[in-house]
This record gives sequence, C-alpha cells and structure tokens, in this order.
Amino acid sequence: MKVRCRGSKFNFAVVRKLLPNGSSIDVDVVEHPGAVLILPFLTRDQLIFLHQYRPVLGRFLLELPAGTLNARERPLVCAHRELIEETDYTAGRLTRLGKIYPVPGYSTEIIHIFKAQRLIKKRGVKDPDEIIEIKILNKLEVQDLVRTGRIMDAKTLAALGLCGWLSLP
Repeated sequence: MKVRCRGSKFNFAVVRKLLPNGSSIDVDVVEHPGAVLILPFLTRDQLIFLHQYRPVLGRFLLELPAGTLNARERPLVCAHRELIEETDYTAGRLTRLGKIYPVPGYSTEIIHIFKAQRLIKKRGVKDPDEIIEIKILNKLEVQDLVRTGRIMDAKTLAALGLCGWLSLP
C-alpha cells in the first residue's frame, strides 16, 4: 500500500514496511528533502540566534538558522545560502559538525549541522514567510535560556550539544 499526498515542501505517504521480526505494518511517513542548521559564531563566545515566528505553533521560537535543501542542492551550498538569507552574514569558513535525524518516528529528514566562522556582513533577502529578529547571545546566556526552557527547538539543542555549548545539571 502506498498512499501519497504532495505538499509545497514535503510529501506525506502511508507505506507498508516489513519489520525485522517478520511483521508488516503501515507507516505514516513525511518525505523530507533534508535540511541544514548553522551555528554562526560572531566571536568564540557569541552566536547569532533567530527569534523566529513559527506559524504552525503560532508563536516565536529562539533557534539557530536553518533551512530546507532545494532539489539536488548540496548541504554546504544550502548552509551558505541560508546563513546569508536569515542572518545577513556570509561565512569565511563552514565546518561540518555532524548530522541528525530530528524525528525518525515519522520523517525521513536528515539535518546537516555546520559551524560558521569568520563572518562577514552581507545583505541577504529573507523569504516572504520568514519573520525573524536577530539575537546575539553568549554561552552563559544560551545555557540559561536552555535551562529555563526558553530554547526548546530540538535541532538547536542538538547543535549546541555537538559544539559543546550545553552544560546541563
């Protein structure tokens, strides 16, 4: 069985899967092209965050810049594009830190995580659906925002962990 619904960015399918134990089940799958997340370091102790409106939730979230891969776009190219679009900076150096499956229970999405350094101010053009305010935060501020539950975005928390910025009790 394969039922499919096409969206503007993602597709949804119900797919019959054979499990390792021999059972077959129908699985709801969000087919996602993949994404990138960027840790933009202004200095060794300052990161650029976005205070971004998320229409699905009806609220603003504090998160790191990220974006969806275009068709056949390489993650490094996407990281450069998204960094300029969302922060008005370009990176002199982008380093791949790793990748994560943010919601493997129902999505094929893989997020590629990059560290951006040697930032240079450049004028970017935001997507029309992006309502973003830039926030410059230091490591202690970020740790306090995580500890008090004001940073709740999973991809941001994973990236902060990869770069060593999370210090939880």
